[in-house]
Amino acid sequence: MISAEGTVYLIDKPYTWTSFDVVKKVRNALKIKKVGHAGTLDPLATGLLIVCAGKMTKQIDRFQSQEKEYEGTFVLGKTTESFDLEQEIVDVADPFHLEDVQLLEASRKLTGDLMQIPPIHSAIKKDGKRAYLSARSGQALVIDPRPVTVLEFEITAISLPEVHFRIVCSKGTYIRSLARDFGELLGVGAYLSRLVRTRIGDFQLKDAENLPELIEKLKQAQHENP
Repeated sequence: MISAEGTVYLIDKPYTWTSFDVVKKVRNALKIKKVGHAGTLDPLATGLLIVCAGKMTKQIDRFQSQEKEYEGTFVLGKTTESFDLEQEIVDVADPFHLEDVQLLEASRKLTGDLMQIPPIHSAIKKDGKRAYLSARSGQALVIDPRPVTVLEFEITAISLPEVHFRIVCSKGTYIRSLARDFGELLGVGAYLSRLVRTRIGDFQLKDAENLPELIEKLKQAQHENP
């Protein structure tokens, strides 16, 4: 049930679900309209999604502005139009000649204040239209770079062609764009094969709830307190 001050739900977003899918599910379970999320996760990403209900929706902008932490995997030597597994994988170049020091140097160059170009397959609005809608229709798009900050870019394991990482970054940072830029710096291409958001500000994925279990709990509360 929603308290008088509203409620914040920490949810582990399921794979292939959109962030809006999660909000819709929570909204239907609560039977109220005032529900929203604080920071979109791509369908093929999993991990922490903050969902606010009732009066706590007023805090969404504050939650969205906090730094994010991710863990995931880049695959070198190939890429896709969306820089993840949503689009067809194409070969670029053999990555097996790369040394660890080159990978570390590329990660260093992508740390700090950056001007980043979002993927064309994203929810960014261009000329009043979501970029991914234009991209899917085959329309050519030029998206302007935006300032973002990557506070930490740690390579946690290397098993070519896979590179595992941990990234701490500002609001608005696209990890798929970092995959693209990482691959371009190394001259072999790259795409994002796995992404998990582990933290938003002080909120941790370890404290998040499984979505089906949360929905069942909310429905049960509605039944007991109609």
